[in-house]
Amino acid sequence: MIRHFREQFIIFSTCALLLVIITIVGSISSVTYFRAHQEVNSILMILSKNEGKMPARMSPSPLQIFTQPQFTRESLSQYRYFSATLNKQDQQMKVDDDHILSVSPAEIQKLTQRVLKRHRTQGRVFYKQTVYAYRVKEISKQTNVVFLDESLMLSKAREVTYLGILLGIVSLLLYTTVLVLFSKSAIRPIIQAERRQKEFITNAGHELKTPLSVISANTEMQELMNGETDLTRSTKEQVGRLTKLINYFVSMARLQEQPQMTLSVINASQITNQVAENFKNVIIQDGKHFKKSVTPGLMIKADEHYFYELISILLDNANKYCDPHGDIYLNLRLGRRRKNVLLSVTNSFAAGKDIDYQRFFERFYREDKARTINEKKSGYGIGLSMAQSIVKNFGGQIKTSYSNGKISFIITIKRANQKLNSSKQEETQ
Repeated sequence: MIRHFREQFIIFSTCALLLVIITIVGSISSVTYFRAHQEVNSILMILSKNEGKMPARMSPSPLQIFTQPQFTRESLSQYRYFSATLNKQDQQMKVDDDHILSVSPAEIQKLTQRVLKRHRTQGRVFYKQTVYAYRVKEISKQTNVVFLDESLMLSKAREVTYLGILLGIVSLLLYTTVLVLFSKSAIRPIIQAERRQKEFITNAGHELKTPLSVISANTEMQELMNGETDLTRSTKEQVGRLTKLINYFVSMARLQEQPQMTLSVINASQITNQVAENFKNVIIQDGKHFKKSVTPGLMIKADEHYFYELISILLDNANKYCDPHGDIYLNLRLGRRRKNVLLSVTNSFAAGKDIDYQRFFERFYREDKARTINEKKSGYGIGLSMAQSIVKNFGGQIKTSYSNGKISFIITIKRANQKLNSSKQEETQ
């Protein structure tokens, strides 16, 4: 349990940092790309207003100081741009390529014709692995098209993004490494509290068994002297109930420690049949119907003792809460893909339509609050919690479902790499 908690602590902490890094890097990248595109649009606007020429004087308005990047005549010289002016009367085109070297005048004319066919005032065009932003301005008898190589601005934005991603990955790796190294120290109080709780349960269980043994012995002596009475019978029932409850507590504490559980390849079919035979008479004596369907030769990796205990818990729970004269069905079979073994225990439960079945696995949870502790078939609310812990230790899953007045507990455990002895099913009633 502590190991699982530590892993969850590391995973959630790392995911939280990852979310923060993604948010920060994403925000910086978005702002950087936004400013880059804003810079491209501003330069195109300046060049378009001056028919593709650098203005002789830069005098931004007060509003532009806050809304747009600021440029000077010197700063504009760093950009690569060109323009073309088409005379509408004689269809002659004048090209300005003073600030570009990689595009010839003939290519500029082709790009201009290509842009004019789009009938758009602005946009982007891809040419020779370079993206050029353009802006079209209609003058009385002329059409001016200005092109700007935006790779310089966008490359800066990409560098910021790559640098942010790199720093984020390095920070995440360093954080995770430190977290793994010091996580045990961080959760040490929880480890100590968990250890004290287990020790308390175990020690208290042993201490409580002594007075219960004395009470049981005194009750038996009283029965020998005065005969059995309702008082002595009730006392023995409560002593038996407390003894069983203490054993549950001790078993649960030991189960969480996991030192005595030895996982090995076991014959799940054989153990299931053994448990079924032990419970069959008990269920029938209670006036209920019992059926089983067990595929022979199914092998799983589990602890034999705890697997026996798992099936016993499920059958005991089904017998307790099955409707009078209802049906209990035990099934062990292969999954659809033949990689897993499915164990299911189903019982009639007409009153279970509106019940939250996931809470069944909570310790001490009982749906019917009106039941008294003197009721013969009452439980402790611990068995299914133990079943869930056992299944987790086996590396499997347990879930519950309700359909047609019947509740089912379905366990999925990975099948061991063993050949089946037979593919037939055995059914008994």
